[in-house]
Amino acid sequence: MSRRIVFIGAAGEMCRLAIERFAKAEGDWELVLCDIRPELLANLVEKLPQGLATTQRLDLYDKENLQTVVNGADLVVLGAGPYIRTSAPVIEACLAAKVPYLDFDDDVESTEHALTLHKKAQEAGIPIYVGCGASPGMANVLVVDAANQLDTVENIDCCWLVGDERPGIGRAVLEHFLHITAGDCITWENGKRVNHETFVEIGYAPLGGNTDILLYETAHPEPVTLPRKYPNAKRIRCLGGLDPAPFNGLGRGVGLAVHNGEMTVKEGVDFLEDLLNNRLGSVKGWKAAISGMMGQVKRKESSLSAMIEFLTKSAVGQTYQYRGGLLARVYGTKNGRPAVAIRRTGTATQDPYLFKDMASITGTACAAFMVLALDETGKRSGTFAPEDWAEPEAFYTALERVGTPRDEIVESVL
Repeated sequence: MSRRIVFIGAAGEMCRLAIERFAKAEGDWELVLCDIRPELLANLVEKLPQGLATTQRLDLYDKENLQTVVNGADLVVLGAGPYIRTSAPVIEACLAAKVPYLDFDDDVESTEHALTLHKKAQEAGIPIYVGCGASPGMANVLVVDAANQLDTVENIDCCWLVGDERPGIGRAVLEHFLHITAGDCITWENGKRVNHETFVEIGYAPLGGNTDILLYETAHPEPVTLPRKYPNAKRIRCLGGLDPAPFNGLGRGVGLAVHNGEMTVKEGVDFLEDLLNNRLGSVKGWKAAISGMMGQVKRKESSLSAMIEFLTKSAVGQTYQYRGGLLARVYGTKNGRPAVAIRRTGTATQDPYLFKDMASITGTACAAFMVLALDETGKRSGTFAPEDWAEPEAFYTALERVGTPRDEIVESVL
C-alpha cells in the first residue's frame, strides 16, 4: 500500500528541491503537493515519475481544510515559511490527526515552541521532527559526527556560508535573514543559556575552500537544541555569513533599521528583493544598507575596496563565483589531551549536487531526513532535533539514496 506524504508550501524553492530529490529514493510513495498557488506546481509534477504526485490548493491558515489534508498521512512536511508564523498551526493539525511531522525550521522561537510540545507528541504517539534542513539539520549531524571522535566536548561551532545566489531568493528567506541580523541571539556560554546581540560577535572557519572566512554569530536554533545533548559543553554557537562579505554589512544595516522601527519588515524585504533583481530600491533602504556596510568597514570586517567593488558589480548586474558550505568544529579532549574535530560538506567537485546553493543543500538534506523518518516509522514519539535521532552514517547513506555523490557529503579537516 502506498504511503501518503503531504508537502505544505510545495511551490517554495527549497521544498521543490526536497520533493525532487526525495522522489529519487526507492519507495511506494503517494506525494500530495499543497500550496496556496498550486498552478506553480505544474512543471514540478511533470519532472516527477508519472502518477507519483498530485497537487492541491491549501491555505494553511484555513484550519478545517488543513485538517482534512493532514488526516491519514504517513508524514507531513512543512516547507512554507517563515516558520515563526507557519509551524504552529500545522503541528497542531498533525497532533490532532496523530500524524508524523517534519520541517526545516530555522527560527528559534518556533523551534522552542515545538520543543514544548514533546509531551503532547508522546501522548499522540507521533514524532515531531524539527530543523531537518541544512542549518539547522545537516549541520547538527556534522556536530554529532565530530563529537563522536572525542572523549569530551567543551566547545561547539556550527558554521554556514551562503554564496551569491542573485536573483533566486524568496521573500520568506529574506525575512529570515533580516530576523537573524539584528536583535536577540540566544546562545550557550559558560555552560548556560545567555542572550547576545546577533551579528556582532565574529569567528572564522575554513569554508568555501581552505581559506578562513569571517562569520557572524547568528540567532539560530542550534545553540538552543544542542545543549540538550551536550549539557556539559562550555560554549555552543552558530556562526554564519554571506559571500561576498559586503552582503553581511548590507543585511545588518537593513536588519537594524527594521529592528529599530525605522523600516517595516515589508519595506526591508521589498528593498532586498529590489536589489536582488537589479532594481533601484528605496532611499530609506539604501540609507540603512550603506550605514551597515560602512560600519562593517570601520570594524575592519571588510574593506572599503571590497564594498566599492560589490556596489560597482551590483550596479551592472554582475555576480560573484559561488562559495558556500557547512562546517562543524568541536573542541574537547581525546585520550586526556586537548583535541579538535572538524567535519564539513565536501569541497572537491566543480559541479556540486549537494551544495549548489542554499535551496539545494536544504532540500537535499530534508529529503534524506524524510527517508530516515519513514524508515523508522513507529520507532519514537515526542519532539526531536536532528542530533536527537539522526545517526551520522545512517544520514549520510540516506543522502546517497536521494542522489548525493558520497564525496560531496562529508570530509574531515585537519
